[in-house]
Amino acid sequence: MQEQQKLDLEKMQDASFFGQPKGLSTLFFTEMWERFSYYGMRAILLYYMYFKVSQGGLGFSQTTAASIMAIYGSLVYLSSVIGGYVSDRLWGSRKTVFNGGILIMVGHIVLALPLGAYALFGSIALIILGTGFLKPNVSEMVGSLYTESDGRRDSGFTIFVFGINLGSFIAPLLVGYLGMHVNFHLGFSLAAIGMFFGLLQYYLGGKKSLPSPSLYPNDPLEPEDAKKLSIRVILGIVVFALIVLLFKFMGILTIDSFITLLSILAILTPIVYFIIIITSKKITDKERSRVMAYIPLFIAAAIFWAIEEQGSVVLALFAENQVNNHFLGFTIPAAWYQSLNPLFIMAYTPLFALLWVKLGKKQPSSPAKFATGMLVAGLSYLFMVIPVTMFGTHSKISPLWLVGSWAIVEIAELLISPIGLSVTTKLAPKAFESQMMSMWFLADAAGQAVNSQIVKFYTPANEIKYFSIVGIVAIIAGIILFFLVKPVKKLMEGVN
Repeated sequence: MQEQQKLDLEKMQDASFFGQPKGLSTLFFTEMWERFSYYGMRAILLYYMYFKVSQGGLGFSQTTAASIMAIYGSLVYLSSVIGGYVSDRLWGSRKTVFNGGILIMVGHIVLALPLGAYALFGSIALIILGTGFLKPNVSEMVGSLYTESDGRRDSGFTIFVFGINLGSFIAPLLVGYLGMHVNFHLGFSLAAIGMFFGLLQYYLGGKKSLPSPSLYPNDPLEPEDAKKLSIRVILGIVVFALIVLLFKFMGILTIDSFITLLSILAILTPIVYFIIIITSKKITDKERSRVMAYIPLFIAAAIFWAIEEQGSVVLALFAENQVNNHFLGFTIPAAWYQSLNPLFIMAYTPLFALLWVKLGKKQPSSPAKFATGMLVAGLSYLFMVIPVTMFGTHSKISPLWLVGSWAIVEIAELLISPIGLSVTTKLAPKAFESQMMSMWFLADAAGQAVNSQIVKFYTPANEIKYFSIVGIVAIIAGIILFFLVKPVKKLMEGVN
């Protein structure tokens, strides 16, 4: 007990990085470079898939390319379940993050090779697994830098999210220009280089500033558990393979049907995971209550991410096809609009960080912040109804309409994303720390799984209906969550 109190005191006194623990610096720059690689690749991936072969693309249809983009994003976050489990039971968070970074870098290198669709799907597999290893465990380590009562936690996560968005802002500008104006594969190569810098930063800085418990699993896998796990993994693979074979024999195995199958898997996974955690004998009644409180926040987050992540699909198509991208003799690469998301996050982050610090204990609860964010997210899509109504679906509109939509939705993200990361670490049961962080990313996975199906309905002919329905659904969800604020706070057992 005295040793733990000593460690907690050291955490409170460590304020060497802008008033935050030194370890935040290492994790800040590691995640910045990882996001540079991922968002750089993502900024041009949609266009690479549906541009004609003569333009350096693969020649997929826009509908197929949009669905692949959405399910790709979903599987990237779905794989965080694997990363959380491997960290908690096998490697510890520090080793899991490093190995994930290697897989991501190799994935980008594969995509940089001019091997067509084979390289595309090979790189997707590598990046999906690598990001699953890396993302939840980096965030979990940020939480481990603070004690439960440390008031710097929300502010620390806000700074961490700023690092994410710094890499995400630079990447589309550089990778987007090279990919769309020079060569797609050259752009993907730059994404690989970014991940290399992230690994270098993590390896050198981690030895000095990251807590030693991150070297070891929280709940080491016993031989008996390993046997059960092996059986479950093999059974899962066999069942999935049989379903695919059934699709093949029925003559319905296509890219679209396979995406639908993966979407169902992405939606069912968090449901199963919640049941496993809540029924586990490893958590206390207090921890169980906190997990129950997390469920409505999870649902709200899934709806939000379904909207926010459409920026790289629906709004990316809109930017290429319906925006006047000619300015002062220069053609704006459509990929550059992907920098609007992180640009506004960086602009708003200092304001929100100061706001939460100034309000202190008077600030709204996490559920109230989520509910407000849902309302704002809905408004960002209703905003897009205006230019389509005014100018029609065949006119090229000003880029400022897209800028305005992103400016609105990023207010919502600041009310949900860093707060969600923070509250997840606070509500997580001890035996499921990394895996609970995986649950946060499963909200994104579920949202994008839904996207992979609904983006098929997006066409210029029904844009008004599309934007209206999505926006109204988010607003209704926000209103419902406002009514649930008090019961959720009660279940949170003292966590705000």
